[in-house]
Amino acid sequence: MSDLFERVPDRVSIYEVSPRDGLQNERAAVPLQSKLRLIDALASSGLKRIEITSFVSPKWIPQLADADEVAARAKPPTGVTLSALCPNAQGLARARAAGLREIAVFVSASETHNRKNVNKTVAETLAAFEQTIGPACAAGMRVRGYVSTAWGCPYEGTVDVLRVVKLAKQLIDMGCYQISLGDTLGVGTPGQTKRILEVVCAEIAHERIAMHMHDTRGGALANVLVGLEMGIRDFDASVGGMGGCPYAPGAAGNLATEDLVYMLHGMGIETGVDLDSLVEAGRVAESLVGRALPGKVHQAGVRSLKA
Repeated sequence: MSDLFERVPDRVSIYEVSPRDGLQNERAAVPLQSKLRLIDALASSGLKRIEITSFVSPKWIPQLADADEVAARAKPPTGVTLSALCPNAQGLARARAAGLREIAVFVSASETHNRKNVNKTVAETLAAFEQTIGPACAAGMRVRGYVSTAWGCPYEGTVDVLRVVKLAKQLIDMGCYQISLGDTLGVGTPGQTKRILEVVCAEIAHERIAMHMHDTRGGALANVLVGLEMGIRDFDASVGGMGGCPYAPGAAGNLATEDLVYMLHGMGIETGVDLDSLVEAGRVAESLVGRALPGKVHQAGVRSLKA
């Protein structure tokens, strides 16, 4: 562990996903104004990258049926980037109409999960990206890619890491500036994470890789520590631990942003986030969904890191 603390970075970047990944599983409709209030609270905490919605059919994710209005009406402060998932050309057109400057695309490393998630094969999904990634980049937008189920699939079990690498490289070649690897089920252990990142980072520069960990079995922060040790400096998180994949049975919420920031600050790593303000954003999120959120810092509160 002493070696880890000798190699910690001065700063990491957090990509906040609660307005999209956090809310997509909620059954009770969250009003537009409430979503905007959450986005404002997150931006006010110092978060600089926030994924606010998904331009998908409301038939698949009714909670995000107001994506066009959310994207058009969200007004981030200077220096804050708002993004949205765009699975196809229609989604890109909607994102451009709303004035977004960044989008994200997603594909599963597991063929079965991809079919469940987007009703397409992996090959069909990549083909659709030909009409999304390139045109977005040509329009001056940045594109981020997700490769989900990288640690395991609820339908196929273990996923070959070489398949993960192949997909990540394809997305980069198509124009994605960064690839977020997802532990969609929250099954990852530190040893497995080390093995995955060794293979991935042998082929792809670590600054092009982010980690999107779910905390189903309580291991998300342990896996983040491994990522830090191996040079990863970008991590996805969701305030309060909201969210999960609707097509991954048994998957609990995302890594809570407050828990991640608390740990990083305790290690002397800057995030640009004010933890007290972030906790307030978590309270906003909890009020929107009307139930207790699972994040540990969200539940226990913040004590002084100087004690």
